[in-house]
Amino acid sequence: MSGAVSTAPARSTVPAASRPPVRALQQWWVLTVRMITPTLRNGELATQIIGSIVFTIGYYLPLKQMMGAVQPLSSYAQYLTPLIILQAIWFAAVSAAFRSATDSIQGINRRFRAMPIPAIMPLASRLTASMYRCVVALVVSVACGHVIGFRFHGPVWHILGFAGLVLLIGATLAIIGDLIGIATQNPEATAPMMLVPQLTLGLASVGLQPVEQFPDWIQGFVRNQPLSQWVYGLQAFAGDTTDAAPKVTWAVLAPGLAWALGAGVVAVVLHRIVSRRRR
Repeated sequence: MSGAVSTAPARSTVPAASRPPVRALQQWWVLTVRMITPTLRNGELATQIIGSIVFTIGYYLPLKQMMGAVQPLSSYAQYLTPLIILQAIWFAAVSAAFRSATDSIQGINRRFRAMPIPAIMPLASRLTASMYRCVVALVVSVACGHVIGFRFHGPVWHILGFAGLVLLIGATLAIIGDLIGIATQNPEATAPMMLVPQLTLGLASVGLQPVEQFPDWIQGFVRNQPLSQWVYGLQAFAGDTTDAAPKVTWAVLAPGLAWALGAGVVAVVLHRIVSRRRR
């Protein structure tokens, strides 16, 4: 008796190709491009540029005649431009809050946690995109300031210090904005939560007029609040043709640096706590 002969083809075991390793730098670049590319198409970049121009026109034209006579520098443009730049980068941080909130409600952050990428990578890419917006805000605002009469009067390292301080402040505001977005998970709520402090601190700051021009009861707040300390630092780095500008000294720069670094550290810690609770 002959046995049945199987006609099924013999199976061969083919080893699966090993997946090429993906470096963290590649992941960061891909996620960053994901954040930046849409800004070139959806009008966000144009909005940032227009915002810097609007801040320049909105502050300088109405206030030049009234405030220009009471400020100590060579021109009101020299005095006001640091505040314009700070307002522009604060406006850029609103986008960081909106994007963070949008990623949260769309479940994108949850998907990232399920992927083989470092936990810090989504935040790092969002902050990089925010710094891109801050650089745009800085360049456009300085250009607008140049048009109305702002100039740098110090050595090159003062200009680099000016830019470095602006970007440090921008990074702090971006982290705070990202924290607000991930905490609220409400894109519509992010703009008011960022813009109300921006306008309040901006109007009650030495960026508009010297502290002596404010009522006595609020001068302490105006002098010591973060936006005023940042203005002092930027005015020092920018310099002036007169001797009235603050000097580039540790006493002038330290309070602003303390505000920026301290607020950034607190925001990072709170961001970590909130992110863990959102899992």
